[in-house]
Amino acid sequence: MSHKFKKTFLPLMGLFFTSLLVGCGGGGGNSSPAPQRPSTSPPPPSQPTWTAGVYAPSNQFVARCEAPRSGTDPFTGEVFPDRAGSALTEKLWLRSWTNETYLWFDEVPDNNPNNFSIPDYFDQLKTDAVTASGELKDNFHFSQSTAEYNQRTQSGTSSGYGISWEFVANTAPRELIVRYTEPNSPAARAGLPRGASLKRIDGIDFVNTNDGDEIDAINAALFSGDPGAVHTFELVTASNEPLSVELTSTVVALSPVQNVNVFDTAAGRIGYMQFNSFISPAQPGLISAFQRFVDDTVTDVIIDLRYNGGGLLALSSQIAYMIAGPNQTNNRIFEQLVYNSKTANPPGTPFYDREIDYVNGVFTSNDLPSPELARVFILSSENTCSASESLINSLLGIDVEVVLIGDTTCGKPFGFVPEDNCGTTYFTIQFQGVNAKGFGEFSDGFSPVASPVFQDQVLGCTVADDFSNPLGSVDEALLSTAIYFAENNECPSIAPQPASLNKRDRNDPDGRAIRTPNPYLDAIINEDRSMMGKGVN
Repeated sequence: MSHKFKKTFLPLMGLFFTSLLVGCGGGGGNSSPAPQRPSTSPPPPSQPTWTAGVYAPSNQFVARCEAPRSGTDPFTGEVFPDRAGSALTEKLWLRSWTNETYLWFDEVPDNNPNNFSIPDYFDQLKTDAVTASGELKDNFHFSQSTAEYNQRTQSGTSSGYGISWEFVANTAPRELIVRYTEPNSPAARAGLPRGASLKRIDGIDFVNTNDGDEIDAINAALFSGDPGAVHTFELVTASNEPLSVELTSTVVALSPVQNVNVFDTAAGRIGYMQFNSFISPAQPGLISAFQRFVDDTVTDVIIDLRYNGGGLLALSSQIAYMIAGPNQTNNRIFEQLVYNSKTANPPGTPFYDREIDYVNGVFTSNDLPSPELARVFILSSENTCSASESLINSLLGIDVEVVLIGDTTCGKPFGFVPEDNCGTTYFTIQFQGVNAKGFGEFSDGFSPVASPVFQDQVLGCTVADDFSNPLGSVDEALLSTAIYFAENNECPSIAPQPASLNKRDRNDPDGRAIRTPNPYLDAIINEDRSMMGKGVN
């Protein structure tokens, strides 16, 4: 899939919380505050109007809703703040809030809000500037129902089968491939192997059907949120063997740290782990993995982030410390937030060297283990995003050598604080994260190259994802290339290149594309809720 396609169709990937420095990559800060609304709230005008270039404080329009909610918020227990208003007051709040907090507020066109619906008005409240490669600078402008957002963030588990899918093509002829399965999930118990390609669901031709009712049935089966729902999946394995399984949707607990291992190589002992999401339940597994690396005296570590869309920035800071250790991180900045000219920048985020109580938002007395490496290998893809990229950038900022194996990362150095108004939660870019050297311009992603010239180029090898071998296998293309590089300090002359997946356009004018999940959003917001309003002390 082209980088241009990737940038155009990436779903929103950002969720940042205040006080704790936890959010997805590109965001965080030591007690970093959210951009503040004006402290005083002048009485709202009875008949607000739009005047080009004149911005009233957003507090004049907040919670003045066309369809105000009533009663108590089931997630907070507090009475909804909504008052009677209009579509125009909602749009004027969006306009003023954007002008106060948006990172590039001076690049936002001041179009007449009366010419737009509320969703369409928000969609255009962003810069149209492009990056050096010609991609839009802001690819992360997003809104969703507050009820849906709260449901996602208030749930520590999700219902499903425990399959991470690679969406190769959403329109006919469709292709959906198993990336990996969660341990002890229905899919894992059924023995679904990596690389298996989906052919039929409940007897429906998944690959070719363009019947609307059948596509609805496919979507209902693939994204079943109802525990107990039963569906039959027919697949063909990577070795061309047919496989039919009956899967029952259930509550699945994520296992973000998988396949921890230590390999004896010509370069010495090399540690490996697959890391899928920066969520707080990952902390024990990460500490255990790095303690094993210390105990086994590894000389290199390979972290597989190819499917990691991001999550808690505090966890990214902890991992960076566990890679580099105290001598390389002492009194150094993990990441600094840069806001617009209307907001003061907070102090920089340090490298966190202790375990964190993520329920209460405080450090424990337990020091983190570290093999104190001068080099780390990162396995990457276009799905490597946000907190994953902050990890890469922070290590480059203190001159830890990062070797990137795989593909260009997604490109998200920005962050935001989600804001609810009138039942919709809005996400607009409010700050950029930079490393200890002041670099944060990786909107086009970090690219692996043999001889880096620019700061968003990282030493490494371009290798296509390999679905013919299990993750964690030394025969898998990305892992085998990393080991080769560790042994020879260069890419293989002919790097392993499995057959490239022919990813096709997901926009179907006839509406016959299957749904695409939001893996980045899921990875980023899962468990971030536990840190809201809490400080790490």
